Amino acid sequence: MKSTPVISIPVFSILVFVLFSCSDQKAELIELPFAKDLFPEGIAIDSRTKKVYLNSLKNKEIVNSAINGKSPQNFLETGKYNYLAGFGMTIKGDTLYALGNSLTTDQNASILLLLQLSTGDMIDSYSIADSNFQYLNDLAVSSNNEIFITDSESNKIYKIQRPNKTIEVYIDSEEVSNSNGITISDTNDYLYLASINGICVIDRISKKLINQPKEAYLGIDGLKFYQNDLYGIVNGWRDNSRNGLFKFELNNAGTEVLGSEKIIEFTEDFRTPTTFDILDGHLYFIINTQLDNFDTNTQEVIDLKKLESYKMMKFSIM
Repeated sequence: MKSTPVISIPVFSILVFVLFSCSDQKAELIELPFAKDLFPEGIAIDSRTKKVYLNSLKNKEIVNSAINGKSPQNFLETGKYNYLAGFGMTIKGDTLYALGNSLTTDQNASILLLLQLSTGDMIDSYSIADSNFQYLNDLAVSSNNEIFITDSESNKIYKIQRPNKTIEVYIDSEEVSNSNGITISDTNDYLYLASINGICVIDRISKKLINQPKEAYLGIDGLKFYQNDLYGIVNGWRDNSRNGLFKFELNNAGTEVLGSEKIIEFTEDFRTPTTFDILDGHLYFIINTQLDNFDTNTQEVIDLKKLESYKMMKFSIM
């Protein structure tokens, strides 16, 4: 469903309502008053406190605010607990799980921090002692406290069984090569991976691929399981008309992707959306991460004059 352009008017922590054509659904655009050079890749929402957390590729920090953009604050200071450039994040209970990577290929490093939301204290940290290049990208946590992590530069999926300190290779197969987004079914039966081959459905116990991934479902960044379907931000196509926010319909068993529907068209106002979170039937994501204005090699802003305030879209998927 193609959407009308986002209404552009000055906002000061107010909500802008956008009506989408071909739909009676509404979206709200919320301005977040963080530093303009944040360049957030990961987002997570605490369902209990209704706070939104963003990390920073450039500043190696994590910030938060009320979900309406009020009361912004710094949650994790730059480089604290050896945090690196921020990637995937998720929240379970009172714990924020935050991945980070060095952005240079030489002397590459990756880290996972477990942070207590109520205090900001570190619960635990994990890193990989591997001379090979790795790039921990996104993660999902089961109800059994298993942490599954994608590596977008290899064929590997990692697993941590809390409270153990061991990071083990859960899968190492070309079938799940260069996976990015990852999510898990409510029953913990299946993992869903946004791989270079398409959406992969993995039986959690047997570790077997149980579907046939399709090339039509490539280019996915963030991926979430919600009410027996998948939602994903597609941003990997050069032809922007193929990008957008999609709903992927699963069969009743959750083992096969039956089809897809674009629910948000990415117009010129959408500057590289990446990941998202879902709360109470609404999907939240940053529409203008501005990653196109950040040089990951030099870790510098390309054009300071083009920096703008971050806007978070709240979109109903009920």
